[in-house]
Amino acid sequence: MTKYVSILGSTGSIGRQTLEVVRQLSVSVVALTAGKNVSLMAQQCREFRPQLAVMESEESAAQLRQLLAGQEITVLFGEEGLLAAAACEMADTVVTALVGMVGLRPTLAAIAKGKRIALANKETLVCAGELVMREAKAFGAEIIPVDSEHSAIFQCLMGCSDRAEVRRLILTCSGGPFYGKTQQELQNATKADALRHPNWRMGDKITIDCATLMNKGLELIEAMRLYGLPAQKVDVLIHRQSIVHSLVEFRDGAMLAQLGVPDMRVPIRLALTYPQRAENPEKGLDLASCGDLTFALPDVESFPCLQLARDAAQRGGNACAVLNGANEAAVSLYLADKIGFYDIARMVRHALETVPYEEAQELEGILAADAAAREAVLTLL
Repeated sequence: MTKYVSILGSTGSIGRQTLEVVRQLSVSVVALTAGKNVSLMAQQCREFRPQLAVMESEESAAQLRQLLAGQEITVLFGEEGLLAAAACEMADTVVTALVGMVGLRPTLAAIAKGKRIALANKETLVCAGELVMREAKAFGAEIIPVDSEHSAIFQCLMGCSDRAEVRRLILTCSGGPFYGKTQQELQNATKADALRHPNWRMGDKITIDCATLMNKGLELIEAMRLYGLPAQKVDVLIHRQSIVHSLVEFRDGAMLAQLGVPDMRVPIRLALTYPQRAENPEKGLDLASCGDLTFALPDVESFPCLQLARDAAQRGGNACAVLNGANEAAVSLYLADKIGFYDIARMVRHALETVPYEEAQELEGILAADAAAREAVLTLL
């Protein structure tokens, strides 16, 4: 059970929901980090009184210091600040809710201190999963997934110590806002439409990833790393209702699923309280009134990003880091209205085809692959 927590990315969607859970659990907050939202960070600091607050830039840190004048809170900025928050001695749990590759070094810093990692930064495992899991084992750090799908699998595998018993993992996927659309219909898909997710409230980047199905591709890679299984043993099913969060099929044909309302605070609460389960004041799932539960195979022709991710997972080496870096760069361009919807997949494919393949999975090689992928996207633009 967590007593002291450090939250990396406290002003984002996962960070804000984590603080809601923290209020209910009476957990002490020792560090908070944010990007540019100075006003919200100041509100959070006044309420939770962390020892350390970190902003993205020196300018935003200076603004925060002014707003927190007279309070005993150290304010830092940049990667140095993130690393300090991740390795904060008093914290027993670090919630990594940062978006993108920026979360990799802080996660490794927290692992090196033997912290529990409540992992909501999927890019860390996508790009450097083998390194991260190896370091976690070496330092005795515990990784508890926060993503609803991986939390579901984590729960289904409780008590299963032999991975040979697992026939396959099945990740469920809402299908995003464009489910059922054809390639022709999606050629001119607008950003506003792509950001209109049917079931979940999330940040812009992950919402676009859901629209392209890249998010499910990244989760496929993350599941491989977390549970030590090959890509061939991880499948994806479209489940529009987001009630069944994922399933595990065992070798004897038995299948376990975790169900619940689409509420990220449920997996967040479990990550903070595991191996116990804390009381949830919210209303739970009512099976009698939730309606039909449907399942379908994904359309990889209309949503090619999912297949690109699976191909990268099977290739291994630096391919997953290239995939992720190119996707981050392309999604940023899409959100800035500089490219079209299908340009995201086109740019990712271009990066995978042009960035030299390497087997190396050490930090320097991973960061180099990430940088090369982003450069490949900008060159194509």
